[in-house]
Amino acid sequence: MEIVTPGATNLGLFIGAALVLLLTPGPAVLYIVARSVEQGRLAGFVSDLGIHTATLVHVLAAALGLSALLASSALAFSVVKYAGAAYLVWLGLKKIFGRTEASDLGAALKRTRYARLFRDGFIVNLFNPKTALFFLAFLPQFVDVNRGHVAMQIVLLGLLFTFMGFMTDGCYALAAGTAGNWLKRSRAYLRFERYASGVLFIGLGLTAAFAGNHKK
Repeated sequence: MEIVTPGATNLGLFIGAALVLLLTPGPAVLYIVARSVEQGRLAGFVSDLGIHTATLVHVLAAALGLSALLASSALAFSVVKYAGAAYLVWLGLKKIFGRTEASDLGAALKRTRYARLFRDGFIVNLFNPKTALFFLAFLPQFVDVNRGHVAMQIVLLGLLFTFMGFMTDGCYALAAGTAGNWLKRSRAYLRFERYASGVLFIGLGLTAAFAGNHKK
């Protein structure tokens, strides 16, 4: 089967536009930064992996035309938007009011914790309607219709975007995890860290809940 790609000009424009968007901090970046500061660079990378695994689902949905259905259905848009927002708020409340984890957890518990981080990142991005709408509105702009196989072109652009996103968000995880190791030497940070992280997650949830209210 022949692999059809967009033209070189379209591909170059797409890479430039994608880099600008990816380097601008958004909900996914803030989520990764919070996890990295809280639990270290590995936690940030695991969250990054979960987020962009969900991105692959959005890429597939865009290629199959499901994103168009999401954009055209007010009910579907609202369900996805508020489900994602509620999950973020729940994470924040759990962080603020939940019990503090012991520092001497065994390897089995650590593995569960990282699996949970992956799951949380996956769900946060999977139920982010802005991601689905982004692929609906952004990727088609760089598809060369004259080359045919539009779905294949969307998949290839989506895979490229996912790879770039994983790398740029990984840089944020690295930087935030390094800063987090330094911050956690401060007693004041240890005292307020759980509240700051909790408020951040709740803020992200509320932002997601009220985002897109201008949509007709």
